[in-house]
Amino acid sequence: MLIPFDMRMLIAACAALLAGAVASRAEHVDHHQHLFSPAAAEHASLAKGINAKDLIVHLDKAGIDRAVILSVAYTFSNPNKKQFEDEYERVKAENDWTSGQVAQYPGRLVGFCSVNPLKAYALEEIARCARDPNLTTGLKLHFGNSDVVLENPEHMARVRRVFRAANNNRMALVVHARSTINLNRPYGAAQARLLIEQLLPEAPDVAIQIAHLAGSGGYDDPAIDEALAVYIDGIASKDPRLRNVYFDVSGVAGLGNWNADKASRVTQRMRQIGLARLLYGSDAAVPENLPEETLRKWRELPLAKDEFRLIESNSAPYLSRKPPQQ
Repeated sequence: MLIPFDMRMLIAACAALLAGAVASRAEHVDHHQHLFSPAAAEHASLAKGINAKDLIVHLDKAGIDRAVILSVAYTFSNPNKKQFEDEYERVKAENDWTSGQVAQYPGRLVGFCSVNPLKAYALEEIARCARDPNLTTGLKLHFGNSDVVLENPEHMARVRRVFRAANNNRMALVVHARSTINLNRPYGAAQARLLIEQLLPEAPDVAIQIAHLAGSGGYDDPAIDEALAVYIDGIASKDPRLRNVYFDVSGVAGLGNWNADKASRVTQRMRQIGLARLLYGSDAAVPENLPEETLRKWRELPLAKDEFRLIESNSAPYLSRKPPQQ
């Protein structure tokens, strides 16, 4: 059947409008994801590993375009868990496995190296990762898993060296700043001030992403709010050390003893930080925390539609970095 010329024009116009709408849709990035090799999954007591192919399926279900993959290599050097004689080899193997997974989806996944900053091999591993085009974008540090105590002068000196090395290699930092919970390590305003005063000056040229809105998931612990208040005060006073600091929102909604008061408090704190500094993230795609379900919980916060749209369209500056030529 022949289609009248006017109808063809209308169809073409509608197709052009649809294509324009799709092209103009802001990219949605998950800035906090993990993959687990079989060895890492066994060490973390997961039923099975999570590879790139698995994750892409869930990202598609959630309508998420790209994800930042934070290596979990640091888990093999947790001082409060099983110790390995070949620890550094396991750390390298996990970082390399993550690199290989990211390489399968270069348009969808961006990889970060990880290391325990207190280890003697930390600087060697950072330098090695900086030469890997799939890991050179950034470095993940987990103070809780690595049992970093910032009040300990030796710990502080080692972490400062790691921040400096990341800056020298132009690697962004994602920092899980919450200290070890099960050992009741100190955390709150004092630790946030130490991070601002002693660590941020060591990495003035790269983006620094504070994970989980300065916590470790949920908002039950008053110490999280105390720490966050310090960052908010610094932002309000235009402290130049916070110029490149961002906060990801992974795990802040629907966890723990969640209620309307906490949802309201989290929303207030995010507005005080400034929506432009917030980066969407959902954390590891384990059965109880799949990206599509996490996105649903996130969107139950009492934010306006345009606020959700703004945060979800934010993209960390490190994502625009071009990897070095090999």
